[in-house]
Amino acid sequence: MSLNALSNATAGLAATQAAINIVSQNVANAGTAGYVKRTLTSVATGTNNLGVASGTVTRSFDAAALKQLRLETSGAAYTSTKSGIISQLDALYGTPGSSTALDGTLNTFTESLQELAANPTSAAARTTVLSNAAALASQINGAANSVQNLRTGIEAQLGTDTQSASSILSSIADLNKKIQNTTDSTSLADFQDQRDQAINNLSSYMDVKTTAQSDGTVTVLTQSGATLVDRGNAASLSFDGRGTLSANSSYSATPRTVGTITATLPGGGKIDLGEPGVLRSGSLAAQIELRDQTLPQAQRQLDDLAAGLASSLTDKQVTATQATQGTGTSATINLTGMQAGNTLTIPANANSTGRNIILVASNTTSPITASQTVDPNALVAKIQLPVDPAQIDQALKLIDPNLSASGSGASLIIANAASAPPLAATANITVPTSTDPTSGYPQIPLFVESAGNGLYTGSLDSGSQLTGFAQRITVNGNLSGKTAALTATSATDMTASGARAQQLFSALTSTQQTFSSASGIGGVSAPYHATVVGFAQDIISTQGAASSNASALDATQQTALSTAQGRFSAGAGVNIDQEMSNLIALQNAYGANARVLTAARDMLNQLLQI
Repeated sequence: MSLNALSNATAGLAATQAAINIVSQNVANAGTAGYVKRTLTSVATGTNNLGVASGTVTRSFDAAALKQLRLETSGAAYTSTKSGIISQLDALYGTPGSSTALDGTLNTFTESLQELAANPTSAAARTTVLSNAAALASQINGAANSVQNLRTGIEAQLGTDTQSASSILSSIADLNKKIQNTTDSTSLADFQDQRDQAINNLSSYMDVKTTAQSDGTVTVLTQSGATLVDRGNAASLSFDGRGTLSANSSYSATPRTVGTITATLPGGGKIDLGEPGVLRSGSLAAQIELRDQTLPQAQRQLDDLAAGLASSLTDKQVTATQATQGTGTSATINLTGMQAGNTLTIPANANSTGRNIILVASNTTSPITASQTVDPNALVAKIQLPVDPAQIDQALKLIDPNLSASGSGASLIIANAASAPPLAATANITVPTSTDPTSGYPQIPLFVESAGNGLYTGSLDSGSQLTGFAQRITVNGNLSGKTAALTATSATDMTASGARAQQLFSALTSTQQTFSSASGIGGVSAPYHATVVGFAQDIISTQGAASSNASALDATQQTALSTAQGRFSAGAGVNIDQEMSNLIALQNAYGANARVLTAARDMLNQLLQI
């Protein structure tokens, strides 16, 4: 019995000492990032389980809490990245209502037009109009350039973050190999800590999930199902950045003109992680969304504003005159002066398709898409210049068989064979034929293209003239020496009159313009109608609301992350008080085993002395 007691006490001392070592390790690493509390459970050994031995070192944590922590980490990185960029975007437009904000600069310009209308003979008033117009164009230029600078910065950051994420994937695969080949439970726990910390770091870049394997390794996948790590094999991530981006840079362009993240699998297969929907959260997903959606929409808003400024002062809207023709309806419209980019529109409530029909004037036969117009859901076609009723007739019949066109020259009769709905049509026509201030009246080409001082008509002949126009809009250089044109009585009479300045003021502040749904103002499913001044105000209020919403969402997500961190730490973190309590219990157990050992030794000594 003494020998059994001696053996058991010795084993008990060893097991207790091992447990004390674990407590010591826990206390020493209480503040170590990524460290998970260790536990050691003794196991019974020997005949009839009379002995004891040290068990396996295990990590104590809540797996569900760890999963939630990773989800919230991805979400927090996503909202933080978006909030930061959207706040910078909002700041580009200035403080709403201030004189230096975008709408304030526009109001200063329109007020100078109103003053000129009241004092048409004042050379100073005419100069002030041009000066304020230049300031407005410059502010739009600056905001648009800043939008593309933000996109370029994101493009560079995507390259850096992709490289970091790729290194983490490689590290996870290496740790999988070590875990697979390690038998020492203490070292195994250390490797598992390192792997979990690496996966936590990876989750800040992208939304990931893990699947535990029977050999102790884990498989890492994106939430959309793309495998990134399989045991000891990791995908390699690369980013083919495009450097400086412009308004024409897009993921959907052919060829693609922005970078994308490519995951190259060990077998040679490739996955495009930059494709919409593959990455759903994390900083990489936020950066891709900002670069490809949020900022291009901001660019489109500025392009639409710039185009609205130019076209509101140069275009006239021609409305068809309705007439009854047999059992159907018809309308006449004059398309004289139509230029490339000008449109003829038959609204959805005036044809049998239930969608807007938009015919775009052009000098080329290249195809167009609805996304190049103000309405991405419209049925579109090109009409060649000069206007040909027969060509328009053919285009209309292909879209709606009930419609037809006839007439002579630019005078067009559009007929609807159906008795309902009543036919209606409108055309936007640029009146000036050049940037010469005397080439049209009362319209005037005040805002033009900076390249070659060209006239803005919305042409699609050599790509979309609208795209990037915010970077190119400038004041017509031909007006610098002909300021009298701002108050001309007619195209040929330079006698000062306030009528033209008043008409320009009304065009900006009272006349409704049609802005594209792609701007996101008023929704993304239909064109938006507003004055130019109203549209500028809507841009600022929309961006302000977006910034506030992004900040609020980020604050909520950061709270959720903090909660998830607290929940995980409650189960996996080291509680010093608890460890001290455990240490006292182990000290008592150690002392008890020592006393048993001493008693057994004394008994053996007495036996030997008999």
